[in-house]
Amino acid sequence: METRPKNLPAAERRAATIEAVVDLAASQNPSEITTAAIAKHMNLTQGAVFRHFLNKDAILQAVMEWVAERLLGRIDRAIEGIDSPLAAMEAMFMSHIEFVTKHPGVPRMMFGELQRTELTPAKRMAQTLIQRYSERLMRLIERGKTNGELSGELDNHAAATLFIGTIQGLIMQSLLEGNMERVRLDAPRVFVIYRRGVERTK
Repeated sequence: METRPKNLPAAERRAATIEAVVDLAASQNPSEITTAAIAKHMNLTQGAVFRHFLNKDAILQAVMEWVAERLLGRIDRAIEGIDSPLAAMEAMFMSHIEFVTKHPGVPRMMFGELQRTELTPAKRMAQTLIQRYSERLMRLIERGKTNGELSGELDNHAAATLFIGTIQGLIMQSLLEGNMERVRLDAPRVFVIYRRGVERTK
């Protein structure tokens, strides 16, 4: 159990709650994480948690917003200053892999939210994250086609879909195996194959 000071400012308490959910999701089914479990993990009462969030859905929405901010910020920093679009795509790929390796609860929550039939605020945020991620990726792909690094006949949307799907596939296999380190080991070799499929033939 994680012990935190009981009298934190509201913003810090909200951030601590989000981190607690991400921690818990790494070791249990995210759909089964209760507010009681969150409070216990933080050494608080449920009442203390609900002082900062209206309900569990509000907590999950805040978690998805945290994921979007952290992941997109991370890949933006990873590609900053890289002139080659293909090199930037590789940096983006590896940065994403490092993020999920560091926070294994995140992909479990993402998969869980996207499987829900109802359009919850958290699911909508997850969809928005994927859209914003794809937009960044397709800008790199278009630049790569313009400068001749990528095939001029490349389907931008399909290439972006394959990029994201490749990462999701690696994550899924690691989750099934119960070893998130596997994704870090497999990612460089897998990106080489992706690269060969999209780059311009010399």
